[in-house]
This record gives sequence, structure tokens and C-alpha cells, in this order.
Amino acid sequence: MARFRVHILGCGSALPNLKHNTTAQLVEVHDKFFMVDCGEGTQLQLRKSRVHFGKVNAVFISHLHGDHCFGLMGLVSTFGLLGRTAPLHIYAPKEMTELFDLQRRMFCQTFEYELVFHPLETTRSEVVYEDKSLTVTTVPLSHRVPCCGFLFKEKPLQPHLNREMLDLYEIPRSQFNNIKQGQDWTTADGETIPNSRLVLPADEPLSYAFCSDTRYMPDLHKLVYGVDVIYHESTYGDKDAANARKYYHSTASEAARVASDSCAGLLLLGHYSSKYADETCLLDEACRVFPSAVLTNEMDVVDVANRCKVEE
Repeated sequence: MARFRVHILGCGSALPNLKHNTTAQLVEVHDKFFMVDCGEGTQLQLRKSRVHFGKVNAVFISHLHGDHCFGLMGLVSTFGLLGRTAPLHIYAPKEMTELFDLQRRMFCQTFEYELVFHPLETTRSEVVYEDKSLTVTTVPLSHRVPCCGFLFKEKPLQPHLNREMLDLYEIPRSQFNNIKQGQDWTTADGETIPNSRLVLPADEPLSYAFCSDTRYMPDLHKLVYGVDVIYHESTYGDKDAANARKYYHSTASEAARVASDSCAGLLLLGHYSSKYADETCLLDEACRVFPSAVLTNEMDVVDVANRCKVEE
């Protein structure tokens, strides 16, 4: 079971082309899968990823531009055709409520699973999803329409068992979970072994920030400070900074500035303008500001713990 990974399904911008699909990702945490944005063609990319459709727990939509949400209802429909029974939770800006209700009435009447829509307020940061191992928090962004990113963060983990000490004191396996929870151990002779001798420090919780379409925000780093991996849109190069300002997008060097200021471990670049046949220029500009930057491509898988791409 993978601890924390990000699957890139699409990393292009508004104009689909033969090189890149529109924005979509899968965030995998402890065998739970969360889709982030769902541009046109995402369900085909999902098939290529070899992640079973039934494993998708929820969908998070950053904003209502087509390259981030046109694939949603097609995906929802396919779930129905495949016989899904588990509820699907969809988190999207509140401005989508009316459109979603209309599409649900038109296309989803015969589904055997429940669609649960969660309207988001994009102007403030708040926890919108939580389970026993994870929280998802919105990150307000600055785009031409209401837009937010998402911060996925593990909850504090349990300590590791010190197997040498467990064996030394012949502690039965039935007590392992109690010891992880902080319980001491009392031997048959009445000696109390403190919990601190029976465990090793827990791993630090991991985090991943998805910063969708946005112009450069000097204070954005404060909301994602210390993140292990950050995805930040990098639509343009420095020569096209005027277009970035005009269309409320960011340059690769601006994305790198956010990563640097947030003390991130790794920066993922994406949402490339279709004008660039080769995105190497974007990577070069980003690395001059923040050396730990990489270009994303479709079917990339990023290991958040090791802050690197992995081979599937």
C-alpha cells in the first residue's frame, strides 16, 4: 500500500492538444484516492493510469473553467454505468450548485449510487474533508472566477514499534496496538516498562498542496508553509509575464517563488500554455529560483514521502 502519492492525469491548460490533457490529478493517501480537477477526457486518462474507477472516494474541483471540470459529468455517468454503489462526494465552488443540480436531474436519475455535493466558499481557508488519517483544506486563490486550491495533509501518525524491545520482554502481538496508543507494559514480575522504551518516533506527517489557476500571490506561501510537495500552475515563461497578469495566471519563476517562500520540498510545474512546444524553458526559469522543481507529464507518479517521481 502506497503511503502518499500523486498521479498526474493531465497537466495542460485550456486548449487540449496531442501532447497534454487538461488538468486532472489523483491524490493517493493510504489506499484512498481523491480526484483533483476533472478536465475533458479525464476518464480516459484514469483508465490509462490503471487505477480502478471504484477506488475514487471523492472529487475536488478548483474552479468553473472547462479545462478543470468539463470531464466531471462524463466521469459521474461512467461510474453509474459501471454499477457503483458507494456514495461519491464532490467538492466544488458554491457557484457550481445550480449547474450541478441541473445536470444531476438530467443525467443521473437512474444511478444506484448517491451523489453528494459540497459547495465550497473559495474566499477563506477551511477544512472541507476529514477522516481518520487525512484532512483537506481549501486554499483561496486569485483567478478570473472564484477559485481555490487544496492542501492534503496527513494527521499525526502512530509511533513505530521497537521490535527488539518487544521481543526482549516477550510482549504478545495482541498488545501491539495498545503500545502504539501509548500504553506501558507490566512484566510477569511486576516491572513496569515505560512506553518510551517500547516504541520509536513516528514519521512526520506528509502534505501536498494543489495550487490551481492563479496569478502570483505574495502571501500564498503562508497557507502552505512547510509543505512536502507543491503543485503550482506555471502557464507562462517570463517573456509572457504580461499575459500571465492579463489572464490571472502565473509564470514558472513565480511558481518557484511560492515554493521557495513556503520551504517546500519539491515543486511540480504544470498547466502549460499550448504555445510552448517544449516546456524546458519553464523548468529552467523555475530552477533558477527554486532548484527542486520538475516538469509534470501525463502518467507521472510522484512519491510525496521521497519528493520524487517514481516508476510504475
